[in-house]
Amino acid sequence: MRDLPCGPGHSRPPRERDDVSGVSRVSGWIEDYAMIGDMQTAVLVGRDGSIDWACLPDFDSAACFAALLGDDQNGRWSLHPTGGQNKADRRRYRGHTLILEQEWDTDTGTVRIIDFMPPRGGAPHIVRLVEGLRGTVEMTTSLRIRFDYGNVVPWVHRAGTELVAIAGPDAVWLSGPVNLKGHNFTHDATFTVSEGQRVPFVLTWHPSQVEESDHLDAEKALSRTERFWESWVGQCTYEGPYREAVVRSLIVLKALTYRPTGGIVAAPTTSLPEEIGGVRNWDYRYCWLRDATIALEALIRSGYKDEAQAWREWLVRAVAGEPQLMQIMYGIRGERRLTEWEADWLPGYENSSPVRIGNAAVGQYQLDVYGEVMDVLHLARRSGIRGGDHVWGLQRSLVNYLEWCWDEPDEGLWEVRGPRQHFVHSKVMAWVATDRAVRSIEEFGKEGPIERWKALRDTIHTEVCEYGYDPQRNTFTQYYGSKELDAALLLIPEVGFLPYDDPRVIGTIEAVRKDLMVDGFVLRYRTDSETSADQLPGDEGAFLACSFWLANALLSIGRQEEAKDLFERLLALRNDVGLLAEEWDSKGNRQVGNFPQAFSHVPLVTTALNLNDRQGGWRAE
Repeated sequence: MRDLPCGPGHSRPPRERDDVSGVSRVSGWIEDYAMIGDMQTAVLVGRDGSIDWACLPDFDSAACFAALLGDDQNGRWSLHPTGGQNKADRRRYRGHTLILEQEWDTDTGTVRIIDFMPPRGGAPHIVRLVEGLRGTVEMTTSLRIRFDYGNVVPWVHRAGTELVAIAGPDAVWLSGPVNLKGHNFTHDATFTVSEGQRVPFVLTWHPSQVEESDHLDAEKALSRTERFWESWVGQCTYEGPYREAVVRSLIVLKALTYRPTGGIVAAPTTSLPEEIGGVRNWDYRYCWLRDATIALEALIRSGYKDEAQAWREWLVRAVAGEPQLMQIMYGIRGERRLTEWEADWLPGYENSSPVRIGNAAVGQYQLDVYGEVMDVLHLARRSGIRGGDHVWGLQRSLVNYLEWCWDEPDEGLWEVRGPRQHFVHSKVMAWVATDRAVRSIEEFGKEGPIERWKALRDTIHTEVCEYGYDPQRNTFTQYYGSKELDAALLLIPEVGFLPYDDPRVIGTIEAVRKDLMVDGFVLRYRTDSETSADQLPGDEGAFLACSFWLANALLSIGRQEEAKDLFERLLALRNDVGLLAEEWDSKGNRQVGNFPQAFSHVPLVTTALNLNDRQGGWRAE
């Protein structure tokens, strides 16, 4: 393994303090990246003006810039003022868009770089506009393309005024008014930009057999991209006190939606560690069924019915087939084979290895997914999203299968890689599946064996309350017979299994607060216990979705000020452009895990909506 500095190609400067949030920000940390995207893939741009992660043409494609998980030898595109401090002095998204603006103040002037990806009409484009704001600034750009996750050096040649890099099935074309010169498998240049001047660069991916680039007018594309995002955000119906945070999170959710199919990826990255230097590094560029209901709820309640319908339709297509073969996750097009392998030439983010491509958890048995699918389809039906008769046929098939398998142990919501257990959350979600089937008959006139399903629903409920509840501590537990806790227990009242005012629910909320809160935020479960179901070495940060769940639970039992306080502390963890990773490392005072993470931004939206409504449990009404 190579000896690398602390960040993706960066040395670590002294900590700087954010006076507003009280959170430390350091160049090279995960939160020092911002995302741009075109709803088919996404790119990470650092404060230093370097694009360190780009998978083209799609979310699940091999990266052509992979410095995020290695160094500049693994591919990156840097663009910044020559010499001096390369970290931008200011950055922001332009209004309610995914257009990133970063500004540098130098001794000779001020310059802005505008980065964006226009919504795709053909080939994917990464556009970088260098704009002079004051004086004259010398700029440096360096392009190092490495296909196949930083492993393949392309053959580079010129086609007219454009630079073309080709290897195997991939080709990248770079157009712009600056002539880049090649040396040491890199192409770079210096140029100047003066006040009022704009210098455009457009990088375009094509299949390698395409002989001419799909040319793009950068200025027109900028106007078109800005109009698209502002128009889309204009549909948002939320007007509460947290509108800016909600809108930014909805933009993230839209950006993580694979437009051709409606599937929503968990994150655009792979193997960003849950513990710096650890092995908890997973590929999140796929669509999880566990995210289904909360994503649909957030979209519907915020006014985005079209996106909710597209997500539901992706779900129905993906899970179609034999119910016993339903998976916990699928590819962006509904693919089932997501074979996991290791890119052993990449040292990993801050030496956190291995770097994994694909996800072996796809083969796990998780009972809760049946409840998630039944719940999301019931919610869609309640919300007026129409589905054909085949959708109810699929639901009946799932419940019929569940009758035979609900009492088997499974790997649980968190994809633990230890032995299977009778996880309480999994059993609760089996109850949800039968409950939604019964309610579909009662509320919508669907046909089915209602008495049999009612009996099954009662049986599951009775068993969970008997074997999944610890009366001595007045709390539900992670799995039958366990003393461990699990933050997923906070969802018991959310899905309607028990009301929020049930003493067992209140006791569980209190137990989670006492045992799973670390430095004010919530762990998924304890990884350091001898009886933990986790079975992996190392530790992890506080799981941000779980902290949002606790805020919602506190709100729903009438503790509004505590809920609001926790929610606002969570908002303070966002980076300066409003993005959240999967987890928070309170020891390092930094974000960890894949970034940005849909499973963090979606509960942000729903909790903000609940705070605005001063009520929780919307899903289970």
